Amino acid sequence: METDNRKIGFAPVFDKESRVLILGSFPSVKSREIDFYYGHKQNRFWRMLCGYFKESIPDTIEGKKDFLRRRKIALWDMVVSCEIIGSADASVKNAVKADLSEVINNAPIEKILLNGALSYQLFMEDYANLTISYAKMPSTSPANPRYNEEIWRRALDEVFGLY
Repeated sequence: METDNRKIGFAPVFDKESRVLILGSFPSVKSREIDFYYGHKQNRFWRMLCGYFKESIPDTIEGKKDFLRRRKIALWDMVVSCEIIGSADASVKNAVKADLSEVINNAPIEKILLNGALSYQLFMEDYANLTISYAKMPSTSPANPRYNEEIWRRALDEVFGLY
């Protein structure tokens, strides 16, 4: 959904059993086209996350939501609306940040994983003193040459212990 120059992100996906909150920055152009998180085929997010749980990537949005619920993972972005050119985090202007209390007060979140530098930066501005464990993760974006799946696996393992 878009209004004038502002782009609007997505609602959080979570339920009362979510244990890990993964926070991106803002949906890419491809994600906004399909109206769901990590919609770019080259983004490593779904491949990494489903691979951790040894599951196939769901074909549909509902399938992905079901996967997240079954695996007790909440998903949201630090920016709920902004002005942006294309998909580049560097072009985000006039960001309205997410109020994380919506998820934190309604789910037993044990760990927050921040997908990339902008997500981490915005999180630190408002939530650096949060008592929930959090970690800056390498962006799953195809534009990130320093992506390291092992870091993601270790962070997920701290909560789920599968790896």
